[in-house]
Amino acid sequence: MNPVYRKRIILGVTGSIAAYKAVEIASTLTKMGALVDVILSAGGEKFVTPLTFRSVTGRAACTNESLWTSEDHVPHITLGHTADCVVVAPASANAMADIALGRGDTLLPLTILASDCPLLIAPAMDGHMYQNPATQANIETIRRRGGIFIGPEYGRFASGMTGLGRFSEPEKVVGAIRYQLSRPNDLRGKKIVITAGGTREALDPVRFLTNRSSGKQGFALAQAALDRGADVTLITTVEALPEPYGAAIQKVDSAKEMLAAVLENLPGADALVMCAAVADFRPRAVAAQKIKKTGESLTVELEATQDVLLEVAKTRCRYPGLKIVAGFAAESEDLLVNAEKKMKRKRLDLIVANDISAKDRGMGADDNAATILFASGTRKEIPLMKKDALAAEVIEAIAEKLR
Repeated sequence: MNPVYRKRIILGVTGSIAAYKAVEIASTLTKMGALVDVILSAGGEKFVTPLTFRSVTGRAACTNESLWTSEDHVPHITLGHTADCVVVAPASANAMADIALGRGDTLLPLTILASDCPLLIAPAMDGHMYQNPATQANIETIRRRGGIFIGPEYGRFASGMTGLGRFSEPEKVVGAIRYQLSRPNDLRGKKIVITAGGTREALDPVRFLTNRSSGKQGFALAQAALDRGADVTLITTVEALPEPYGAAIQKVDSAKEMLAAVLENLPGADALVMCAAVADFRPRAVAAQKIKKTGESLTVELEATQDVLLEVAKTRCRYPGLKIVAGFAAESEDLLVNAEKKMKRKRLDLIVANDISAKDRGMGADDNAATILFASGTRKEIPLMKKDALAAEVIEAIAEKLR
């Protein structure tokens, strides 16, 4: 499910050097299937032209002149009434003052006054301007009226100074829009706990034992659940992937930490999706200091880790709201036989089985294929596809069980 597809999004671009980043926002949303109508303030026009936005959206960009020259005789009413979301990015101090005061002398604030949809604002200005009491009062006024703020971030400004007020990156702004438009979807109010990535089991202060899991499939599952409107907690070992906007992220390292985090988040959860590649073994003893190379062989004694899904199975009666527990089986042989054994032994409602022996899919790859096995005995084959598409298939199977 793509929550921005065919949605009408007003993108207000105001006077800030960060206005050039709004082009990427408009382009990305258009590629995702959104209908993006850009409104440039007088200041925004100084940095980026309407033609630039028309080139990336395929739709004419509006300016203040459009109030008097548009073929639509009340453009602000048409734009405001048909919008699914209004985003002001970047939002200058002046633009936020206009919004807070309810001014209606230019096209962007007029359109906001005429709209009845979520309003997202991504501030961009020098740190002293952002921290000014007048700006903070305007922000508080907009928040009280339901406005949602994206950022700002701490960083370097065009002035050469640093502080809080820097424009959020386009990826974050698009993520916030995607998240906001997903909230009314069918998994609204459902809490889904998802795990991702390979655990790391310490050998000494420098080294650890781990596996090839990239966490891509788990992160894709989190995004797919968010897109359906769910409240998502993502428990992960991964540092290198962009975090899905709107997910509650909990970082862990070892299998022991993963187990503790899962049990901590099960109260109130409707579903648990264990996609993480949790280590089966860990070093029995962790060296206090870095192990030195001596030229001799090294023997490391391993011990079994606690199995997260088995522990959940033992305690599931404590979580009456937990309707679905799903696992993953990454196998190199006897895929379906081993997956079915795992599902029965760990008392799962469904298991996603994928073959890790193929080099074009699975761990570390961007594509995957799988078979979903259900406790009822039915199966669903999922052919090779991008991991985000496969994630959508898995979340759909979970959503059917949660209805």
